[in-house]
Amino acid sequence: MHKIFQLLSALLLTVLTALNSCSSQKTWTKTEANLIGSSPELMKVLSADVPEELAILRSECTDIPARAISEGTFAVLARKMVHTVTDPSQDGVGIAGPQIGVTRRIVAVQRLDKDGEPFEVYPNIRITAMRGEMTAGTEGCLSVPDQRGVVMRSRDIDITYTSMNSLRDTSETVTGFTAVIFQHECDHLAGVLFTDKTIAQ
Repeated sequence: MHKIFQLLSALLLTVLTALNSCSSQKTWTKTEANLIGSSPELMKVLSADVPEELAILRSECTDIPARAISEGTFAVLARKMVHTVTDPSQDGVGIAGPQIGVTRRIVAVQRLDKDGEPFEVYPNIRITAMRGEMTAGTEGCLSVPDQRGVVMRSRDIDITYTSMNSLRDTSETVTGFTAVIFQHECDHLAGVLFTDKTIAQ
């Protein structure tokens, strides 16, 4: 009887371990996976003028597990974000996950500081340092239609993000207007809109 109990306990432990392993492999919620997979290439950009969409824009974003970055769902999300921000109907220089309904730490930014000014995608991005005097500049936002305002930003920052190639943390220094774009988009990941930071003129 004791041996049977031991065997049953071992079997139960194996099943629970397997279930836990399967659960940990879920890198996207069902809602996220459905949104990313079923949306058209040109994704809907959420608007701060719509209360239920504003609630998403005000959400604190979470990291994307490194293993998810090498999966197909991430590649689809990255492609659709770039397609959306570059579409003539938007014509932006950056977009963040919550703007298309995905509350994860991901942004797509036009690298105006690089040859060809390419759009690049940065998962799990954070600004780790800001240097020098803050400079005033006029900003707008795809999610805040028909509004512009003056915001103080640094022109010299450090960023960290998960490399899509190595899946390791990577650091980089960014300067000039591109640094401003990164700050604007990273604000979105904390539920902050540029209108929260506008200064009186």
